[in-house]
Formats: sequence, C-alpha cells, structure tokens
Amino acid sequence: MSRSYYSKNIKEFLHEKEPFILGELTRNHQFSLDELQRNAWISEIKILKETFLDLYSGHILLEYTIPRMGKRVDAILLHRGIVFVIEFKVGDREYTSYAKDQVLDYAVDLKNFHEKSHYAKIAPVLVATEANNFSNAYDSYQDNVYKPILANKHTLRKIIEDLGAGSTDQINSDEWENCLYKPTPTIIEAAQALYRGHDIKEISRSDAGAINLSKTSMAINKIIDHSKQSGKKSICFITGVPGAGKTLAGLNLANERHRFIEEEHAVFLSGNGPLVDVLQEALARSEVINVRGNKTKTKIKALQEAKAFIQNIHHFRDDALSVETPPIEKVVVFDEAQRAWTMEQTSAFMQKKKGKSNFTMSEPEFLISIMDRHQEWAVIICLIGGGQEINTGEAGLPEWFTALRNHYRHWKIYVSDKITDDEYTRGNSLEKMFMGLDYDVLKELHLSTSIRSFRSENVSDLVKAILDNNIVLAKEIYKQLDRKYPICITRDFAKAKGWLRGIARGNERIGILASSGSSRLKPYGIYSQLKIDAKNWFLNDKDDVRSSFFLEDVATEFDVQGLELDWTCVAWDADLRYKAKDWEYRRFRGASWQKVNNRENIIYLRNAYRVLLTRARQGMVIFIPRGNDNDFTRQHSYYDDTYNYLRELGFHNL
Repeated sequence: MSRSYYSKNIKEFLHEKEPFILGELTRNHQFSLDELQRNAWISEIKILKETFLDLYSGHILLEYTIPRMGKRVDAILLHRGIVFVIEFKVGDREYTSYAKDQVLDYAVDLKNFHEKSHYAKIAPVLVATEANNFSNAYDSYQDNVYKPILANKHTLRKIIEDLGAGSTDQINSDEWENCLYKPTPTIIEAAQALYRGHDIKEISRSDAGAINLSKTSMAINKIIDHSKQSGKKSICFITGVPGAGKTLAGLNLANERHRFIEEEHAVFLSGNGPLVDVLQEALARSEVINVRGNKTKTKIKALQEAKAFIQNIHHFRDDALSVETPPIEKVVVFDEAQRAWTMEQTSAFMQKKKGKSNFTMSEPEFLISIMDRHQEWAVIICLIGGGQEINTGEAGLPEWFTALRNHYRHWKIYVSDKITDDEYTRGNSLEKMFMGLDYDVLKELHLSTSIRSFRSENVSDLVKAILDNNIVLAKEIYKQLDRKYPICITRDFAKAKGWLRGIARGNERIGILASSGSSRLKPYGIYSQLKIDAKNWFLNDKDDVRSSFFLEDVATEFDVQGLELDWTCVAWDADLRYKAKDWEYRRFRGASWQKVNNRENIIYLRNAYRVLLTRARQGMVIFIPRGNDNDFTRQHSYYDDTYNYLRELGFHNL
C-alpha cells in the first residue's frame, strides 16, 4: 500500500485537473467522506496549484501517513533537498499552539523514523489560510529540523523560495517515498493503532527489535493453534529486557485473536492498575475521535468496548471466585506476570478483602486453576520482566513453576532460553524449577532488544550496570550512547525542569519521576506520596495542570511501570544511596531513615529505581539534592556519594 493518497511530480500535479486530484484522494480514503473534509481538500488543492505555479522541480505527496501517530500529513513537498511538511488549517485566522505542535510532531517523526529523512533538512510549515502575514526567522534545531514556519495562503510560495534559495540539492522522490519507515510507538500509541486494525508491522521498527517481536508473535500463534488442534493446555513465558516490547507483543496477540477468532475471546489482563486505566482510557478517547466509518460513538460505549479487550487481572480473578465454571476466555495474556502474589499475600488479601478464610493458593496457582476449568484446550501467555518486582508479596517467576509442579503437570510449558538469568530465577535452581514438568525451550520467546529507547537500545544495560555497581561496564556503555541518548545530572531542581522544557519538541511528553520511598524530597516540592490520576497524567494536554507536562505532580514506579515518556526527570532520594563503594538501602519510618536488611525488600527498592531509570525514550535528567546538614534526615552525606558516583560515569552536569 502507498503511504500517500496522491503522489506526483510538480509538473504532473499542475497539469492534472482539480476534480481528478480530488477523486484520487477520495478513492484512497478509508472512511466515508464528509463535506468538511471534501471542502478542505478542494481548498488545499487550489492553494497548492497557485503556490507551485512555475515551480519547475519537486515532488508532491498528499495525505502522507505517519504510522506511529496514526495520522496523515496534508502535504509533503520534496524540493531542493528540503522535505517540506505542510499542514493546512483551512479558514483559520490564528496560528494556534496546538497546530504548531502538530506540524512539528510530524517533522520530528520523519526525522527520527524515516530513513531517507535522517540527514535531510525538514521544514514544518503551518498554513492557517486566513491568518495575517508572519515574519519567520527560519531557526532550526541541531538535527536540521526547522522550528515551525507559519504561512497563510498567500505566503507559502515565498517560504518555499526563501528556504530553497541557492540550493541545487535534490531528493530522489522514488527512494524517499519507498524507503524504510521504522516507527517506534509508545505503548499507548501502539495500543491505539492495533485497536484501529493496524498490523504490528505497520507500527513497529523494521530492525532487529521488530524482527524479534514478529518472531515471538509467530511462535505464540503456532502454540495456540497447536493447542487448539490437539486439545491440550499450554502456558508460555515471554521474557525480555525493560522496553523490549513484552506488553506490545501481548497486546498484539490478544488483539489478533480477539478481533479475528471470536470463539477464543482472547483478552489482555494486567494487575498494573495505572497501565490498565491509561490504556483503556486511551483506546476510548481514540475510538471516539477516529471511530470507524465516522459514525458517532459515546465515550461510555467506547470505554465498555476497550474494557472487553484490556482488563484488570484482579477483576478476572474476583469473577472466578464466585463461580466454578470455566471463563469465556480461551486465550489469556497475563502482563507483568512476575508481579503475581505469593500464597501468603494472596491468602491475607482473600481473608481481609473477600472473606475467604481458608484460601491457600498463590495467585499464579489460582490463575492457572481458572483456565484449567476448560475441559479441552486453553492457553496462558505470561509476560515476564526480569528484575521488575517492585512491591511486597510479588512472587516472581519461580512461583508459577511451583504451582505447575505441584498441581498442573498436565500443562505443556514453553520458556525462553534466557530463563536461566538470575533476574528471572531469583536464585532458584533450574533443576528444581523444572522437575517433573513437560517443557520446551524456544529462543523466540525472549525479547532481547529494547525498542522503547529508539535513540539507543542499550539504556536497560546501562541501568543494570549502574545498579550492579559495575562502574567499568557502565562507563563503557554510556560512551556508546552518550550523543544518541543524553543523560544529565544536576543538584538544582529548577535547572532539571528547565532542561526538560527546553529539550522537548512539539508534543513530546515530559514528566517528573521519584520512587515511592522518596520521603525527603518534600522541601523541593516533590511529593511522591500524593497519588496521581495516571489517565490525566499520561494523556492530557500541555494546558492541563494534571498532566505530566506541568511538572508538578510526580509519578512513582507504581504509576509508570509498563508505560513511558519521551524525556524524564528522575528525582533521587536517600532511600537508595551510594556509600563506601556500594549501594545502601533505606526506608523512611516515622522521623528517620532505617536500614533495609530483608533481601526481598532490597530487591523491590532496587527494582523501583530500575523502573524509574528506564522510562525515558529519548533521554533524562537526574536530580540529586544537595541536602542540608541542619536537617538530620537530609544530610549532605546521604546524597553526595551518589552524585559523585553518577558523575564518575560521565553524565553531563547542568
């Protein structure tokens, strides 16, 4: 499929009649054409024909798709070595901030993900047709993307001439139009695109990370089909580094089976409340705006439909408590399955919250038992993040194998070849974990390449080396990603916020993160104990004080696990502090810091910072306060060694 509705060189465009061009746009439009869109196209074609009169070189593409964003640019002009990204606002008399951000987003997306645009000059041009003339400075960012250029229907030609003056460069239009587009969507963007019916190949990179994703999806689909045909029950464990796309793989599988194989009733389940809330809300908002066929749909209806596809695992569990019949779902994807509860945690919860005094199952055991109610086949897909357990009672991968070993040996097990890593086994021997079980090892079930940080796939490795206190390795990794993925450090919170606001472009999302145990950042206005509304924080616009953009509300590891932002500030407190060449772990209780000695709690605290430090797609700033010796809870010594340790790695000081 062509990425644009219409593509011709300028001479052909000028020669063709307006009704013919309009017909091409209409023919390629996927939805019913409303009068507003039709009239906008008529105006745009007329303005472009007048603008290009006597322009003897160049190529025009109309309605060019931006896969990651699920949107289309009104026009792309390739002229004199410049990619003009032109967005029309027909009838507008003002250059709105929203529209400027929109056209800049398109330009930055091309720069980041479109292979032939990596080294080209890209000019985002906003055409508010009835606005006053604007004097443009033609300033650009370091990567040759111009800051938004403002035009009306009369001044667009002058802008094209000004920027192209003196240049003899030309862009090969065939190569540009047909080159690789390697988008890396956020999990929110990916969920919206999948839900709208896009294939994972349309919204994912074409490099090793995406190949890995496709192979994983193919392997799981084969397992499901084989289980279905043979009438067997199977459980699959997909492992992966932070940001490798485990959630994306799970969403894709659930979406494919849910949408195209109705009797399977595939569902994506997660115990991560903020992730579920954000994804459900994002799908509902997107569906109301972009609903298929342009039919009206209420937000309530859209949210109901989204909840059938993505559900909170606790609701699934609680529903099964009240009945003994099998669930309607034959294929379930359990996201972040390593966070399922131990027997002690589950029993305490069931007794206190559900009145079940004799409940003696761990959460993995109970979840398997629910699917085991099916008389014939069923498939469980567990997404496992190594080193991602962040709360009391989270059992990790070994608990799933304990349940299978003790009660469900008739289930066929599929695991990745990286299951041996200590971050998955938590020190348990593989021999004991797999004793008496029927299992196959498939390398396709491990996602080894981070696709969250599209600027560098090595961020998770860097964070692991930092938390492992491996200075030599951390330095080596950081040298490789320094320019691609900026990491700054500062002791001035105002500078950290200024850096975020200065480096983000368009609607690139920024936000402040801190651990849930960061109790002594309050003097800086950082209140991690105040609960945020994740839906508003992640989805609302720049003009909403509840959004992450305002840099007021702070998200913790519980709010952001499984989600991501473009640029983050990680506020680092004394709960994790570097001392005497190693890490110390503390918890604030009452009015003082107490040492953490329990191995499980150390793992949770360590993983909290692992989550926080791997949320940024493009770069981050780390704020470490100076402390105050007049406050015994914020001594300089609590922070100085941590700051010096990170500075030693080469992070830039603001």
